[in-house]
Amino acid sequence: MSITLNEAIEMITLEADMLDHGDFKDWLSLYTPNGIYVVPIDPDTEEFEKTLNYAYDNAEMREKRVERLLSGRAISAAPPAKTVRLQARYRMLESNAESCTLRCAQMLTELRQGRERYYSANVTFRLVRTDGALKIDRKIVRLLTSTEALTAVSYIL
Repeated sequence: MSITLNEAIEMITLEADMLDHGDFKDWLSLYTPNGIYVVPIDPDTEEFEKTLNYAYDNAEMREKRVERLLSGRAISAAPPAKTVRLQARYRMLESNAESCTLRCAQMLTELRQGRERYYSANVTFRLVRTDGALKIDRKIVRLLTSTEALTAVSYIL
């Protein structure tokens, strides 16, 4: 039986909730060991390994990113930002029993140092079923303003 749209939405909503509530250590467990998290600069690229990205994180880099966020040592993370993610316009691009690809819109609101900022993005997830549970194998965050100057981001998009 294919992964359903509801199953996929439940998974990516869980991820958004964990990020907004600072559950970064538990967030790490949502990814497969070989999972990739990408925030490309070029809005049209598919060759993330060969282009410059705001983020291109494998498991080791995700762990380092979480460590920096939780340590308070990163200048961009002090003080830590508060965030709220709203996701909508879900579309299942492909699905089978083992994996699916889902795209959605995301609006992220950041509150830091008394100032709100807004980031709109199209996000594509590749989810895989592992031991009966869904895991993120690939997350691509295509910021609407990816080719514009990006301020210091003190959280995970």
